[in-house]
Amino acid sequence: MKRLLPIFFIIFIAFTFFWQFIFKSLYPIPSDTIVGLYHPFRDLYSKEFPRGVPFKNFLITDPVRQQYPWRYLAINLEKNLELPLWNPYNFAGTPLLANHQSAALYPLNLLFFILPFNFSWSILIILQPLLAGIFLFLYLNNFKLNRWAGIIGSITFSFSGFSIAWMEWNTILHTALWLPLILLATDKIVFSIKYSVLSIKNKNFLIWGLIFVLSLTSAFFAGHLQTFFYLFITSTVYLIVRWAQYGRIKKILFIFLIFYLLFFILTFVQWYPLFQFILFSARSVDQIPWQNPGWFIPWQNLIQFIAPDFFGNPTTLNYWGEWNYGEFLGYIGVFPLIFSLYSLFFRRDRKTLFFGTIFFLSLILALPTIFAKIPFILNIPFINTTQPTRLLFLTDFSLAVLASFGFDYFLKMKNKKEIFHPIIFILIILICLWLFVYYGRNIDKNLIIDNLLVAKRNIVLPTLIFLLSSLSIFFYIFFHKKNKNVFLVFSVLVLSITIFDLFRAGWKFTPFTKKDYLFPQTKILSFLQEKNDNFRVMSTDSRILPPNFSIIYKIQSIEGYDPLYLRRYAELITASKRGVPNIKPPFGFNRIITPYNYSSKIIDLLGVKYILSLADLKSGALVKVFQEGEARVYENKNVLPRAFFVNEVKNVAGKTEAINEIFRSDFDPFKTAIVENFEDSQVGNKNGKVNIVEYRSNKIIINTENENKGFLVLTDSFYPTWRAEIDGVSTKIYLTNFDFRGIVIEEGKHEVVFSNSLL
Repeated sequence: MKRLLPIFFIIFIAFTFFWQFIFKSLYPIPSDTIVGLYHPFRDLYSKEFPRGVPFKNFLITDPVRQQYPWRYLAINLEKNLELPLWNPYNFAGTPLLANHQSAALYPLNLLFFILPFNFSWSILIILQPLLAGIFLFLYLNNFKLNRWAGIIGSITFSFSGFSIAWMEWNTILHTALWLPLILLATDKIVFSIKYSVLSIKNKNFLIWGLIFVLSLTSAFFAGHLQTFFYLFITSTVYLIVRWAQYGRIKKILFIFLIFYLLFFILTFVQWYPLFQFILFSARSVDQIPWQNPGWFIPWQNLIQFIAPDFFGNPTTLNYWGEWNYGEFLGYIGVFPLIFSLYSLFFRRDRKTLFFGTIFFLSLILALPTIFAKIPFILNIPFINTTQPTRLLFLTDFSLAVLASFGFDYFLKMKNKKEIFHPIIFILIILICLWLFVYYGRNIDKNLIIDNLLVAKRNIVLPTLIFLLSSLSIFFYIFFHKKNKNVFLVFSVLVLSITIFDLFRAGWKFTPFTKKDYLFPQTKILSFLQEKNDNFRVMSTDSRILPPNFSIIYKIQSIEGYDPLYLRRYAELITASKRGVPNIKPPFGFNRIITPYNYSSKIIDLLGVKYILSLADLKSGALVKVFQEGEARVYENKNVLPRAFFVNEVKNVAGKTEAINEIFRSDFDPFKTAIVENFEDSQVGNKNGKVNIVEYRSNKIIINTENENKGFLVLTDSFYPTWRAEIDGVSTKIYLTNFDFRGIVIEEGKHEVVFSNSLL
């Protein structure tokens, strides 16, 4: 029982951080931004909050704009025993399983099948620091460290700046938390092979082999490819180091090769569609230029390792540093920083060397150094689209491990006065910061006085914590030999100050919100949901029903917000916005597609029946049909149906010719289909009847009746995993009207089935 006390303590600390969820039923979900920033939700609370519901952190909107809706859709499909392959509610249709951030196959998603979705989502958030702490403690305990050292390292990693910044995304930290368990399993397997008989009867080997494969698989399925990439590289290098350390036994590499092969087989269902999606996406051509400020961690933001709010904080609306605060937050607390620096400079062993190297490399590659810029200068695929600030995952993880090593080393060493070196180092930095806030204007006249006042206020507490930490260390050094209880008092002080330090920063940044704020029902949404026909909506303002919100309400929208979106669709919307057949990048979307040009014929072709606006719209094709507060709904009378026959088909050689044809003044999408590489010119049957009898995410059934051979247009995005059958016989899907689907149908009555598959 005594051995489990540290685990129970870590669990207690994790639940303490989320006390507002436990005792006040507030969700750790930034749903206050839903009702505080966006219509028609603001209109719902306009009487109580005329200026909008106050929200805590404007930086944290992605979890409710991306991860929550995607997982919600994926889980609902899985509950209906459907593989979550397709999302019909955004971008005129887009891959869902291939969208890695949907985390559709993450093993811990089992919670969603037991508990309500919003409650399960909150539990998954709590599990992040809890599991991260437990796994890291088990790994550190493997080194026979002092248990207090293991607890300090675990708490540091669980509530580090990186963990706090990305906690409510429910993907990034779920990926990262598996690293210590993977490292522990690696050690156990290597040790088992080195010192035990390798056979299926060796239960220890089998158990840890299973843990290794399942941990690596879970990390991949957790939903953040970039973080997994860092985890995979680190754990693989760690394996190689351990292999070399334990005598370079070939059997070790062979066994791990089998484990990696099992991992690739188990994750095929995710990585195959993911990389297929990447090939068809606009990821490589529509990114923020890496030369922009904030792509790397600015040198001055290293100050945040000592004073996290030196440049202010988004929750207090006084952040004055480079965009954005959350990307640069690597704070691990004053005490852990002292001990990690102490370990780096004075502890001499291989494991310290390994994690010290990880620390320096991750920081060098996250800062705007020449080494960090090389992958972007050389335009190396995948790496050239990943923001290096996320390397703070490895920075904070290695610092947490080093803090544990440092504390353990400090307790064991007779000459404890070497600890003064990191203390003096941090003291010098704090003195420089204080001099800066008092005399900064003398150095740089462009500095704003208010910014200096913010910096001054926000280094007071770090300074006090540093002084208290230093006094605690001095107290232990001078009195630990005189009284055995001094060690216990000192350990409690270190842990208490660290928890206070990290929790203060964490609670300041992390929103806890009311249940009622999480995607509430409004009159406009009810109005749209009552319409039964297949239609899409669009917004003329980014403040109304933002991309992906429509998923929750099962309303199809042509907007979307995703790092991955189909290039063809992006080009079509780009041309629509520009009003000319120009599809050349850059598109200017930066992951968020919001086509505001409602007068374009492409909007009619997309089946946009309702247009949401915060202002009156003047167009002969639009009729105002509903209003709630400031939000207005207009019906588009020129909208085309989701599926229809055309009079004629025009063959074109490629997308450039196709977009030029679409923008011809005499082009009527309801009469003519522009089809690429079409093989049959004898097609045309405008009078054919079309009835969509079933429309689901992965399957569409259409009944047709036509007198002659006809060409059916379906205005859903073309994608190679979709198949079509006519009366059970497979037929070819043609790339139609630049981005949509079309098929040839013989005369008579037919049942047409479009179905999606993994391959």
